[in-house]
Amino acid sequence: MSTAGRGAGWRQAFRLARRELRAGLGGFYVFIACVALGVMVITAVGALTDALRAGFARQGEAILGGDATFARMHARASETERAWLALQGRISESGSMRAIARRVDGTEQALVELKGVDRAYPLAGTLRLTAGASLDMAVHDGAVAAADPALLERLRVKPGDHLEIGELDVEVRAAVLAEPDAIADRLTYGPRVLVSLDTLSRTGLVKPGALVRWRYAVKLPGRAGERPAALASLREAAGMALPESGFTITDRRDPSPQVSKTLERLRQFLTLIGLTALLTGGVGVANAVSTFLDKRRKVIATMRSLGATNRMVFAVFFAQVMTLAAIGVGAGLSLGLAIPPLVSSAYGDALPIEAELSVSVGSLVTAAAYGFLVAVLFALWPLGRAERFSAAALFRDEVAEVQGRPRQALLVVMAALAAALAAAAVLMSESHAVALAFCGGLVLVFLVFAGLGSGVTMAARRMKRPRRPELALAIGNIGAPDGLTRSVILSLGTGLTLLATVALAHAALVEELTSRMPAESPNYFVLDVPKSDFEPLSSLILREAPAAKLHGAPMLRGRLLRLGDKSVEDIKAPPEAQWVLTGDRGLTYSETVPEGSRLVKGEWWPKDYAGEPLVSFESELAQKLGVGIGSSVTVNVLGRNVTARIANLREVKWESLALNFVMVFSPNTLANAPHNVLATITLPKETTLAAEIELARTLGRAYPAVTAIRVKDAIETFNAIFSKVMTAVRIAGGVTLLAGALVLAGALATAQRRRVLEAVILKTLGATRRRIIGAHLAEYALLALATAGIAVVLGSIAAWVAVERIMEIEFSYSWRAVLEALGLAFALVMAFGGIGTWLVLKARPVPTLRSE
Repeated sequence: MSTAGRGAGWRQAFRLARRELRAGLGGFYVFIACVALGVMVITAVGALTDALRAGFARQGEAILGGDATFARMHARASETERAWLALQGRISESGSMRAIARRVDGTEQALVELKGVDRAYPLAGTLRLTAGASLDMAVHDGAVAAADPALLERLRVKPGDHLEIGELDVEVRAAVLAEPDAIADRLTYGPRVLVSLDTLSRTGLVKPGALVRWRYAVKLPGRAGERPAALASLREAAGMALPESGFTITDRRDPSPQVSKTLERLRQFLTLIGLTALLTGGVGVANAVSTFLDKRRKVIATMRSLGATNRMVFAVFFAQVMTLAAIGVGAGLSLGLAIPPLVSSAYGDALPIEAELSVSVGSLVTAAAYGFLVAVLFALWPLGRAERFSAAALFRDEVAEVQGRPRQALLVVMAALAAALAAAAVLMSESHAVALAFCGGLVLVFLVFAGLGSGVTMAARRMKRPRRPELALAIGNIGAPDGLTRSVILSLGTGLTLLATVALAHAALVEELTSRMPAESPNYFVLDVPKSDFEPLSSLILREAPAAKLHGAPMLRGRLLRLGDKSVEDIKAPPEAQWVLTGDRGLTYSETVPEGSRLVKGEWWPKDYAGEPLVSFESELAQKLGVGIGSSVTVNVLGRNVTARIANLREVKWESLALNFVMVFSPNTLANAPHNVLATITLPKETTLAAEIELARTLGRAYPAVTAIRVKDAIETFNAIFSKVMTAVRIAGGVTLLAGALVLAGALATAQRRRVLEAVILKTLGATRRRIIGAHLAEYALLALATAGIAVVLGSIAAWVAVERIMEIEFSYSWRAVLEALGLAFALVMAFGGIGTWLVLKARPVPTLRSE
């Protein structure tokens, strides 16, 4: 056929499709809902990410507190370094560290994040304090401070009251309502207390080796900071002028790389969840198209009788499907774009930045492309089968299910569409391996459920019918060629598999965190203990609690610069190991293998070792980073580069809560560097909470520069954050379940005509409503149990792989999570099945029989 002929054929097909659609969208509501739901999730995720990225781009200067920042641990900038920074533009210095703030009567204390600032702070953005308070009055007017309102409430103090911080009595002048560079600063461990640099120095907390993060914000002259080239030039110049300074440099283009990376990973994860919902909804698309074609058998037969070709029949109904897919995609895009404003209005205060409600064309195109690809992929199979049958067969088999496969060309197109979906999911993910495993697992789940659906159908056909009529009819329906078995198992099973996976993984992680703690986990981590004070502090603890156990380890902070012959910027590490290469790392030295570690390769250095600098590296991370025994490691400590050779590899049991580090150096490497001691205090199990707190207060009074963190409080804080994350994951998984529910509704609608005719015939033969309802409920119950059982098995396997192989913790099975999945499956199938049965029983016998 010529190009003109094909064009005319398509125009005629669109005209016929438009006429068909004049009858309304009946039967296609599930189709539209399935497409819209998946597109909505992907659009919402993209739109929210775009909004936060736009906020980063616009507010980058305010978030960072300048055009660029230079930060490092321990060492304050030298005069030479400050002079170079001052040549670049205006600068502002700040120093932040952990500390303990106490009421002056000693009754309450809390861990805080203490931050000292100069008079130039902030170079950009606005610091908001309580009404009437200025920065000079609240921070720079002597030993005064501005504090987070949460701290004031926690310690029951108000502006005008005093707190003890370190060795200094500090008056609280105001509350901090908004801090411009809060998220660009390091992860905080407590509420903020803002003081001047002079007050910070007078607390006595800033000593050699103390964990102080010094940060220098730079504001370039004029509007130079708005030009990416100027920011890149600043980074390059810093590398040449301060090659061994150890500064971590950040600029306004990406003011908080950790937040950006977290947002990107969250986007990728939720996009995969949305794609799962869309693919699960694809089964509903196939069901809806099958239902639609089932209702149009006479129309198709008439068209074929009047001379319509296979391609014309296909074109007419493909045009309708694409029109309806466009409606579903449009609805999904609209709903998805409405979610970010709702999130911003409801949770705007909880977001790290003010979201800019703008959406990139790329996000919309991605969501729309996913929607159309899935709609076409799942619609081609029923469309392809419908075009291959003669008019006589269609008239004759009006009620029976059409059998057969689409033509070869359509099968090739379907394979190409599936490959395109998988390629898009993999290429758009940070971890290609995880995305590829996700796609492979999803395909496996579809294949297993499709195969098991067919298997259950065949088993029901061969099963001996029980004497009870309701059960016999239920088993007969399960084994029927056009029954619900395949659709229900495939659609609901995929959603429940994901939910079972999330529920079991969540239960295993909670079990790991709560009941798998070591038998003698420490009660307190004690930070910032000066070397000279460690022995007196140990004596004090043993005097107050003679049965206590105290362990200490030297503690420094350093930034990893090179591994082997590669700079860390040039190393492409897997996501689970990337954290080692970014920011500052805890460092220590030891004469012996630390408690909680086991040597797996190489030899430990002897006592009194005085040779070349050596380091012990955590074995699993060493493998992921591509280093081993003999490789060199360069770290910057206190502004000085230190290079050591890896002498051995250790397996570390982090869950033991013993004092362990990724890198442990030989003593001769770091012993002369100024540092503090990190210690743990383990008390007898019978020690009361009051005794624990009193010991912490005694330490605080005797050593005000020391920070004692109660381990249980830290674990509870982590559990609270973890619980919120898992709740979000469960909600995301619920979207997939909702897609499965929609598909289930479509599956029931697919067999509705056969069910109506069957019920009418049974009623005509004398069957009561009770028997028909009983038969249907028995069928739905059997399908629910079969679906949930299969989903639980697959979900258990997936959860085990995720927990044991990816998270690498011990998997513990939760029957409660399993029962929740079973109950959910049963409730959904029975609910939709009950609605379907009610609609069937409403049918009147005479009109139904006449129409057939």
